[in-house]
Amino acid sequence: MTAAGSGERLAAYRAVREEIERGVLPLASSVDGHRFAFQASLYDLRLQAGGYVVLGDDRLGQILTLGLAGVDSAELGAADLSLHVRAASGDGVVLDGAAAPFHDAAVRPARPDEVQAWLERIQPRRASLEIGEQLLATGVPARLDAGGFDRHTFLCGQSGSGKTYSLGLVLERLLLETSLRIVILDPNSDHVRLREGRAGGDPGLAARYAEAARGVAVRRGGAGEDRIRLRFAELDSISRAALLGLDPIADRKEYAALSSILETQVEGRQLNTSLNALLTSEQPGAHALGLRAANLGVLDWSVWARDDPGSLLQELEHGERRCLVVDLGSLDTQQEQALVAEAVLSTLWRLRARRVPVLVVIDEAHNVCPAEPRDAVTAIAAEHVIRIAAEGRKFGLYLLLSTQRPQKLQENALSQCDNLLLMRMNSAADLEFLRGVFSFVPGGLIERASTFGQGEALVAGKLASHAGYVRFGARLAEEGGADVPTAWAAVPVRS
Repeated sequence: MTAAGSGERLAAYRAVREEIERGVLPLASSVDGHRFAFQASLYDLRLQAGGYVVLGDDRLGQILTLGLAGVDSAELGAADLSLHVRAASGDGVVLDGAAAPFHDAAVRPARPDEVQAWLERIQPRRASLEIGEQLLATGVPARLDAGGFDRHTFLCGQSGSGKTYSLGLVLERLLLETSLRIVILDPNSDHVRLREGRAGGDPGLAARYAEAARGVAVRRGGAGEDRIRLRFAELDSISRAALLGLDPIADRKEYAALSSILETQVEGRQLNTSLNALLTSEQPGAHALGLRAANLGVLDWSVWARDDPGSLLQELEHGERRCLVVDLGSLDTQQEQALVAEAVLSTLWRLRARRVPVLVVIDEAHNVCPAEPRDAVTAIAAEHVIRIAAEGRKFGLYLLLSTQRPQKLQENALSQCDNLLLMRMNSAADLEFLRGVFSFVPGGLIERASTFGQGEALVAGKLASHAGYVRFGARLAEEGGADVPTAWAAVPVRS
């Protein structure tokens, strides 16, 4: 056969295959009325994973997986041909409609108004938080069920995904639409401007937020009335010992002396309440403990209240603030950050019997609750997080953990999260890890996280009506942190 003849046969083969592939009808079938499988032509394909579809005349569904499949050409009416025919196929879940089996129901993309009508019909009778719009249903608002935050929540996204911006937006909506108390451990000073409203936007909404934001207080390092203040005597015994590097067995004399010194009272008041007082105390062992603190550099930390009234832990105990932002990023050392985080978590756990609902937000949570703690104080803080994750819900303590790298976080804390907010993640290893931890989320939806644009996310769990994609909208408050300018990368102007 000549080359020309071979080319003609190949062209004819391709033409026949294309005709058959274009003829693949978009049809779905279900054996239980809840899950369905479908096929469709690859040509002019308008279906996508996470997208909404109408099945037949009266069912609304969502596609969970979408991929390539081979189809027997005989099944498509070409019994006399043996061709490698390809089609799109996958499965999905029925969101609305009769829960009865069906076969060969026509599949088409759902219109935004059809999706919105369903979402409005199933809207829970609780506060909803409008955070933006549905990514795959243009113009349809995306809302979170505020009541879903009574479960622990995990927010994850790599640098540049919009994670910090989106977390701030969620916190704004919680302030605006609920009365839930919020305590934020903020290691990068990203939420310190949560009280400051942005210019522009809806004036009515801005006024409402300004009123809600009056309950926000920021405590930071340095000087001033709003500085973070701790008192050594207010820390629990385990934290005090860890701070001074004391082991209750190996350093049993010093450990016992420290407890005795801090328990000594004169006329009903503690004799020693600060580390500095140990250096001038005449009690046995006090001076040696003061020298230990001085040698460790602990005496120089800015977090100690010294002669100033009040303390951060007293403020937590009184519970006067609707939202308390603890600006860890403004502290000079990692040791101070670890101590403050541990003290806050310890106090919240100690007050758990009050059963006052509190959302504990830990941004960059791998610093507070790392898989491998770098020091004794961080290890204690991690234990508090794990304890709150395991038992806190029954006392009204709810976690919102945020990080860039899920595998750096204590898995015992992460595995207790029932809500997932997943933003762009390029790491295949991290996505595989998340699939294992959040097995209730369809794996096909998690896969798309590697293609998300900035501000796009997968939302799943109790805080959402269904697992789906959203695009976060505009903030009401100013952002605290900012990226370093990249003017150094600009093309130089040559004269």
